[in-house]
Amino acid sequence: MFVACSTLCFANEPLEAALRHIAELEFDKVELAIVEDGQHLRPSEVGEDPEAAYLRLRRGPALIPSALYLDFGPVDWSDPLQKKRFDNHCRLAKALNVAVLTMTAAPAGTPLDDEVARLSGLSATAMREGLVLAMLTHRDAVTGDPAAALKLCKAVPGLGLTLDPSHFVSAKDSEVDQLFPFVQNIHLRDTGKGADEFQVRIGQGRIEYARIVNLLNRAGYNRSLTVAILDRPDNDFDREVEVRKLRLLLETLL
Repeated sequence: MFVACSTLCFANEPLEAALRHIAELEFDKVELAIVEDGQHLRPSEVGEDPEAAYLRLRRGPALIPSALYLDFGPVDWSDPLQKKRFDNHCRLAKALNVAVLTMTAAPAGTPLDDEVARLSGLSATAMREGLVLAMLTHRDAVTGDPAAALKLCKAVPGLGLTLDPSHFVSAKDSEVDQLFPFVQNIHLRDTGKGADEFQVRIGQGRIEYARIVNLLNRAGYNRSLTVAILDRPDNDFDREVEVRKLRLLLETLL
């Protein structure tokens, strides 16, 4: 395992500044967030011209991409244009030597059979390119229910998860623990139990980093521990300080 930093930590800065910040914080690996309503690379742009995205990234600091995080926003996946764009993101991943593509799952309440149908085609495309598709666990998505996330992984060949424990702070450990064999990436910050405590200073929340690393080791996980302290206006702490603190903490656990 190794520690990486998501560009989501500096999502409100220009991409070049975000990458420079991450390098200055002594990370050597980065998860690239490609978000349609974000300030950095956008799926609609990368999907049309992956070569331009690749060249833009190569002009930045010498960081090693660990994964791609893709948020296409609300799109019609039956549209051939979206399939072409997804194919081009796979091309970018291969050019960057990235193995894992994280995507957002359908909203909570979506019939599971519909999500299985959507993800089966996307996962098959990723596997043909030697990549792994992993769905983010999020309380507002179908993957916010550990049982549903497990069913998806069992129903869709090759599908994995990007585990975000912050969305499971109220779930039973036994429900979440069964997901670890399917984890292909993980997003970490500290989170309290209160509704307004999604992000708190490291050490003030309920995330048990040592337990998580132990469970990942048992599952044979050998990928990234991704620091993903989100760049939000309601943060009441110095984000850079907390990003560095979490990096140091995670490194002591490896």
